[in-house]
Amino acid sequence: MKLTKERIVDAGMAVFAEVGYQNLSMRQVADRLDAHAGSLYYHVRGKDELLALMADRVCRRAYDAGTEALAALPSAATWQDRIHAQATTLRLSIKQHPGGAQLLAESPGVLSLGALSLMERLLRTLIDAGLPADHCGIAADTLLSHVTGFVLQEQNQPATPPPVTAELYKELCERFPLVMSPLVPRLSQDEKFAQGIRLLCTGFAALS
Repeated sequence: MKLTKERIVDAGMAVFAEVGYQNLSMRQVADRLDAHAGSLYYHVRGKDELLALMADRVCRRAYDAGTEALAALPSAATWQDRIHAQATTLRLSIKQHPGGAQLLAESPGVLSLGALSLMERLLRTLIDAGLPADHCGIAADTLLSHVTGFVLQEQNQPATPPPVTAELYKELCERFPLVMSPLVPRLSQDEKFAQGIRLLCTGFAALS
């Protein structure tokens, strides 16, 4: 099949999912496409541009999903609802791509226009909510960092939790009484994520 930028990005995403950010190479991408590494450079200048294109794809799809979620909100939706819609769709979008959270985390370094679009919309939502302009940048960055970190944890969780004997459980309760107490509720990932976003919004609201 003819080499195209889209096919190279597809192959890059597949290789990235297997070997990670640091180990990705143009040669591995070429091997995935059954092509010579040199032929890729007619379409993509190098690894940095490929990473930028990959991050941009993930972010643009997340942006589009967020647009649909925002359009579906009722007219009486609050700014907190709009933040929640953007954060939730971003989480779901990057979870669809192995390594998607890492690509988003690295996106400022590769100047992804898709990531800038996500940040721009978050900033606009916060400014329209009446938050002081000098706090909005940190607030938006904190939201994106929370989503990225949350998905990184989700994608790196073991398939099965480590076994805990009754003896070990008792020891953990004695050593870490707060961690093992009801103060840290055992919630589903969806509930934990939603509560985290609500807590952040509560903090942001206190600034206005």
